[in-house]
Amino acid sequence: MIIEYYGHASFVVELSGKRILFDPFFTGNPLNEGIEPSSIKCDLILLTHGHGDHVADAESIAKANNCKIISNYEVSNWFGAKGCEVHPVNHGGTVDLGYCKAKYVNAIHTSSMPDGSYGGNPGGFVVWGDGQCFYFAGDTALTMDMKLIPMTCPKVDVAILPIGDNFTMGYEDAAIAAQFVECDQVVGCHYDTFGYIKIDKDKARQAFEAKGKTLHLLDIGGSMTI
Repeated sequence: MIIEYYGHASFVVELSGKRILFDPFFTGNPLNEGIEPSSIKCDLILLTHGHGDHVADAESIAKANNCKIISNYEVSNWFGAKGCEVHPVNHGGTVDLGYCKAKYVNAIHTSSMPDGSYGGNPGGFVVWGDGQCFYFAGDTALTMDMKLIPMTCPKVDVAILPIGDNFTMGYEDAAIAAQFVECDQVVGCHYDTFGYIKIDKDKARQAFEAKGKTLHLLDIGGSMTI
């Protein structure tokens, strides 16, 4: 499994020979230094919720790559009306794509579309295939529902968790989330992009170390292999 980080909560995860894009936010990201949406190649797009800093470039990338968008019912309908191929899912539902399975799990946050229309309830995804599994939490607070993931999904090899606080859980709560999902390897996201979510990276790493976990903070454009 290869995890590529493109800033904020935008990732491409290569699993089972396919490239899965999460929450594309290139246009308008103040930390994006020259990564063009047109350069992103993917086979599938998963969207956790409708906020602009998670869906900004979903339409253009989906159409350029002729790939499907999976999200909740409301987000899927919004992009379907724009001519995108979509697959709606809701909490607890699993989509079998052949090369992997993607389960839409609970998140505690809000959701509205860039035009202000209703974005449904937010979520995260647990994705597994080819003997590996990862959890992409989306924007969320710490929630006891995370304890259901080890009970209902394969063992999580890596968790991608928001750590920036203010709009999501901070790194202290995210370290507890790693315990809840029983995962030792965590990739941080949703931090430093805006003033509200600036973090002390050393303290963030220490919070995870205190729980026996490892926090990876990737450079934008960087990657890691699990």
